[in-house]
Amino acid sequence: MTRPPTAAQRRIVDAADPVTGRLRGTEAQLTALVKRGLAFRHPRPPHDHFLTPAGHRLREAPEPRAETEPERAQGFAARVGGEESADAGPARAREVHSAWQGLLELRRMTNPDGATDRPCGWERTHLVRAAALALEAAGHPPEGPDIPGYRVRATPQPEAVAVYAPEGEPLRACAATLERAGWQTGEYTEPRTRTRYLLASPRRA
Repeated sequence: MTRPPTAAQRRIVDAADPVTGRLRGTEAQLTALVKRGLAFRHPRPPHDHFLTPAGHRLREAPEPRAETEPERAQGFAARVGGEESADAGPARAREVHSAWQGLLELRRMTNPDGATDRPCGWERTHLVRAAALALEAAGHPPEGPDIPGYRVRATPQPEAVAVYAPEGEPLRACAATLERAGWQTGEYTEPRTRTRYLLASPRRA
């Protein structure tokens, strides 16, 4: 059985860039994470290290270490809609822009052909967050207290999320944004509530 990562290794994983998974540490620390299958060294210069899918799962898994939790970096989180409070000021706009640019760079580095107009592996394992980031980065407001906006929710279907928005133009605008970001969408109606929504999934080609 593979030994669990050390506390120092776990801190490096926790501190990885929340969008790209880029790691910072000594060469020895990063090499150890590669050996554990938690990181990989990118073949292109500057040969940075990034989390593998296993590394992302480790970072997102709950961990019983209350004494070190305050040390954990507070990373960026895309707003999926329904949050109780949502700062929409200039600082948030800068964070969203930076996260989106980081995601485009991750696409360039991890898609086999270097394409930035098509979702990458990280997005396929973080569907709700990836779709929400695409919407927020394009200027769509997430749903909040007394604020109409989009909501992104998981679905039972593989590689598909449901996107809700105010009826009419906002829903169509969300569809256009996601399609520009490399997603394919279809508009559907819930049988019981008659609520219109988008079913969106990352495009593969």
